[in-house]
Amino acid sequence: MTPIADWRRVHLREELRSAFEDTLDDRISRWIDINHQPIVGAHHFAAASTECLELYRDGFFVSAVMTSQAVAEGIRRFVLDRNSIAQVGDGTAQIQTLLHHHVLSPACAEAFDRIRGSFRNDVHHMNPKVAQIPFRELAKQNAEDLCLIEREVFEHRVDDGKLFPVQPRYWDLNADGTVNVFLRLQ
Repeated sequence: MTPIADWRRVHLREELRSAFEDTLDDRISRWIDINHQPIVGAHHFAAASTECLELYRDGFFVSAVMTSQAVAEGIRRFVLDRNSIAQVGDGTAQIQTLLHHHVLSPACAEAFDRIRGSFRNDVHHMNPKVAQIPFRELAKQNAEDLCLIEREVFEHRVDDGKLFPVQPRYWDLNADGTVNVFLRLQ
């Protein structure tokens, strides 16, 4: 490496360290405020959901909104599938069907609706309206709603070091009685 490249690397390291230190307390506060589920089922959306929450924690609010919308859609389809309910109609109709069949609580259905109504088309298509969207506040609401949804779907208790799902249909149970989980930083 050249001396200039070495200098740039050292300088960049210091800039990044300083930026991280300057935002650390805000990041910690955001992480604690959303009250996330530390253990969820190890499904196809688990990594994206965790990344969504990390995006919000780290202050990437536009990306957090986009990701929350995609993850909520994935969880909605997953819940429909695990309850053998056909995916008929748009997302709002599907949420109402889940509510009607008592698959979701009213609070969970409202959380799905709020995420669905969070300027999805404007954000995903980067319509001019995005310039007026309060992304910080919207990202917080969507992150909190996503956490509420996951707490309901992946509710569990831990007894003597063992995980017991409240709704086993949302967890992939192994033959030996264990489940595959996705762990998150507390």
